[in-house]
Amino acid sequence: QLQLVQSGEAWVQPGGSLRLSCSTSGFALNNFAILWFRQAPGKERERVACISSGGLNTYHAEAVRGRFAISRDAGINTMFLQMDSLQLEDTAVYYCAADGTSGSGTPCWRPPEEYNYWGQGTQVTVSR
Repeated sequence: QLQLVQSGEAWVQPGGSLRLSCSTSGFALNNFAILWFRQAPGKERERVACISSGGLNTYHAEAVRGRFAISRDAGINTMFLQMDSLQLEDTAVYYCAADGTSGSGTPCWRPPEEYNYWGQGTQVTVSR
């Protein structure tokens, strides 16, 4: 059974760092496109970063580029989102997602709804 299990709720002050993890089981992580997205209260879902199946392409949203980094470790079937220089506006529930239906040439920068497996979400709060 395919599962994505995320790390727990986290709080940090502005300028701080966090690393979110998403542990997967039931599939080979390298063969899946992976995505991190977030949703803040009263706002729409926002894509954050992705890696295509096979790892050929990586993309980060402009709002987080240079501050966040997506990665994965196939050896432990886990994907990560390293978040540095966090800002108040980064407060949101963060989700990991995986999609095994697309080939290695398919762009990963697609809506979360096109990813068929999601984690349970992690609340990230940035506040003073």
